Amino acid sequence: MPATTLPLNPVPGPRGLPPLGNLLAFGKDPLGFLTRLRDDFGDAVTWSLGPRRSLFISHPQHIKELLAAREDTYEILEIGWAFRQITGRSVILSKGGDWRRKRSLVQPTVRPRQVRAYADAMVDCAGAAVDGWRDGERVDVRAEMALITQRIVLRTLFGNDLGEQAGALGEAMDVAEREVGAEVRGIGLFLPGWMRTPARRRLLAAVEVIDSEVDRLIGQRRGRDPGAGERDDLVTRLLAARDEEGRPLSLREVRDGAVTLWAAGHETTSTALTWTLYLLSRDRAARGRLEAELHEVLAGRPPTIDDYERLTWTRQIIKEAMRLYPPVWLIPAVAREGATLGGARVPVGTTVWCSTWTTHRDPRWFPGPGEFRPQRWGADTPDAVPDHAWFPFGGGPRTCLGARFAQVEAALVLATLAQRFRLELPQAEVAPRVGLPLQPVTPLLATVRAR
Repeated sequence: MPATTLPLNPVPGPRGLPPLGNLLAFGKDPLGFLTRLRDDFGDAVTWSLGPRRSLFISHPQHIKELLAAREDTYEILEIGWAFRQITGRSVILSKGGDWRRKRSLVQPTVRPRQVRAYADAMVDCAGAAVDGWRDGERVDVRAEMALITQRIVLRTLFGNDLGEQAGALGEAMDVAEREVGAEVRGIGLFLPGWMRTPARRRLLAAVEVIDSEVDRLIGQRRGRDPGAGERDDLVTRLLAARDEEGRPLSLREVRDGAVTLWAAGHETTSTALTWTLYLLSRDRAARGRLEAELHEVLAGRPPTIDDYERLTWTRQIIKEAMRLYPPVWLIPAVAREGATLGGARVPVGTTVWCSTWTTHRDPRWFPGPGEFRPQRWGADTPDAVPDHAWFPFGGGPRTCLGARFAQVEAALVLATLAQRFRLELPQAEVAPRVGLPLQPVTPLLATVRAR
């Protein structure tokens, strides 16, 4: 692969404390630490996270090159013991031929044709949730968005709504997400797998709940439940998938794929919608334009997949919200023999990091980077955004498989909600809490207003 035209000239970053390196500063405020690396040192900075030699890159050209090369001269960094307990050896953490095989089997389940088939379920779940809203009541925005996206993922992934079990599964996934985020920020990242801290025991208990329910649902799809019938959900498709040699996924691989799709589809979209509604509550002009578009395009009927491309302002709002608050905020890769960036050799074993948070908020690519401006994504915008200055779903061969699903889901759910209600939030600014996704640090309690 030809080197990017932009040379890579790394400079030393802040000095750390042996043997922790910059772990304490990073763990205290990861987003602020990475922003300071970019602002104080430049687009390529060497630093250390514990014993790991690290390189942080911020320029879109270098990010594009890194993500494109990850299967050739870089490999996936397994971020901690906790993350592996949830995803197992799914397509996210697989490597080489194993990754190519799993991706080829999983990818057909989330292609545009399949996403189209799931659009009605997205709208139905959103509509069912807001049917219970009443003018003047108070709701927890994150909890409501999590409920909607969880129902959508459960219907499309498993073919049904789990009822009371859905609550237990959702709580278990919330616990798992919190513990993974805490491990990434602290010393737990370097503890051996056999060590059972209180946090790890909480995680294992949550994973046991997840595994038990997912195993039951997979068992239904394998025919042990006579009432399951014919289904077209994602798990059924994973069970039916065959590679070029006619081999199916093992039951463990189906479990890992299902849990990974569940976590990604649920958390990514619920987080994006939570921040979207927070931003809209602070921008009446953007909200008014959204309502006008919904009136013009939908004329009072529920949205469908055929409306997706016509809902241009709706999609711009989602895209801008994911710029300001990208659910996945950090992407690492480990250099192998022959790794380069910008024509410069990257030493073997170096962990190269890039962050959607810092690049999405770089004033070179986004004037007024901290401002909510959906219009910056319009077809007639004068300032072209460089490739990979916006990359909430990653890039290169490991681009998130569920990107199309998440974008369609977010737009259709937002359209369904905004047709009928406005959510009024206090105008105080809310900071993000760093976990696997970027969640609000405090609950977002909104007043429901019927339109």
